[in-house]
Amino acid sequence: MQADSLFRIASVSKQVTAAAVLALVADGLIALADPVADLLPELAAPLVLREPAGPLDDVVPASRAITVADLLRSTNGHGLPSDTSVPIAAELFEHLHQGPPRPQEFPPPDEWMARLGQLPLVHQPGEGFTYNTPYDVLGILAERATGRPFADYVAERILDPLGMRDTGFTYPAAAGGRVTGLYRRDEAGHLGLVDDAGGQWASPPAFASGAGGMISSAGDLLAFQRMLLAGGDPVLPRSLVAAMMSDQLTADVRATNPTFLDGQSWGFGGSVDIARRAPWNVPGRFGWVGGTGTSAYVVPADGSIAILLMQVEISGPTEVGLLETFWRAAAERLGH
Repeated sequence: MQADSLFRIASVSKQVTAAAVLALVADGLIALADPVADLLPELAAPLVLREPAGPLDDVVPASRAITVADLLRSTNGHGLPSDTSVPIAAELFEHLHQGPPRPQEFPPPDEWMARLGQLPLVHQPGEGFTYNTPYDVLGILAERATGRPFADYVAERILDPLGMRDTGFTYPAAAGGRVTGLYRRDEAGHLGLVDDAGGQWASPPAFASGAGGMISSAGDLLAFQRMLLAGGDPVLPRSLVAAMMSDQLTADVRATNPTFLDGQSWGFGGSVDIARRAPWNVPGRFGWVGGTGTSAYVVPADGSIAILLMQVEISGPTEVGLLETFWRAAAERLGH
């Protein structure tokens, strides 16, 4: 492991995607209250499951349009529910690749959106929290708002101004021995290699996944977290960064998805600690984890940053325990 080793950051990508979409708001290309159907006609007339666990054809019309803010809050209705064994979750895993990141398996964005538009929402817009899928939709929204590939837009508007040269949707040129291996434990607990330097991130994907498709390094993520603590300088206005790191959900919405929001709420692109339910919870702490064993958080109250990068898929208690031990140590070290 080196200081500039390259990691598949999985869902830590959501923080960067949120910043990129908020930059569209800052630049006047979209507004948080805009209906997404203006740019995503596939979502112009969504249907909603009567019950989240019900059959996919037992639906009713949506009560209102999906907005940009719904996508950022993950309250739009498309995404993984708390129970990932239900029929809609199976569709998301199988046809929209909402499991562990495998960027080369995604179809092109327009085809992916067409598939999504054929699926019902898990809940009425604004009335629940469903995970992951909204951030893939946000990447396509940004592409259509700018007329540019999402990867190019993110690089120009967020990554380049912050000096994040190691971050993107494929390995940077001459990555060489900096590329780490990605592992997964089998049922016996033994590690097996899932992806290496010649794998899923070796060439540009057809679909730049804003939900979990990015590569980055410790130094680049540190630059991004410092930007958040600096109030957005030099890429975002302070008001939008404050909204990004603030609780955006009601108690009723939080209660719809305890799987992903245990003791936390959600801002834009990451969770916000709202109570001390565990030793590592620090009220106001903002950030998120990635299913490949990554974690990046800031605590605005004291200006601290905690980043942990591994490359073992979180598929059991071993990896979760390592993350929790790290978070606990960070909170204790800072006197929380």
